[in-house]
Amino acid sequence: MLVWGNLNTHLAAGMRRYIAERDWLTVYRLPSYAPDLNPAEGIWSILRRTTMANRDFAGPQEVIAAVRRGLRRLQYRHDVLDGCLVGTGLVPAPL
Repeated sequence: MLVWGNLNTHLAAGMRRYIAERDWLTVYRLPSYAPDLNPAEGIWSILRRTTMANRDFAGPQEVIAAVRRGLRRLQYRHDVLDGCLVGTGLVPAPL
């Protein structure tokens, strides 16, 4: 199974041919913007409200460092990450 976004490389003719030639592959296309179907949107929302909130970045390297710091903190918060999955209708597998 493949969940397919609207990235320009996903829409290329070569990718469409590749998928069409594989009858075992099931493809689900996402709408152009579907934050309710994409758990990464929930993670970005958390980062915008916490690590990156009310900050003035001097350059791209500071933004990158802030995002990495926030993601490092989030990786230990399984309850928060599971909440991002549940918000999409996906349920995390039990341990």
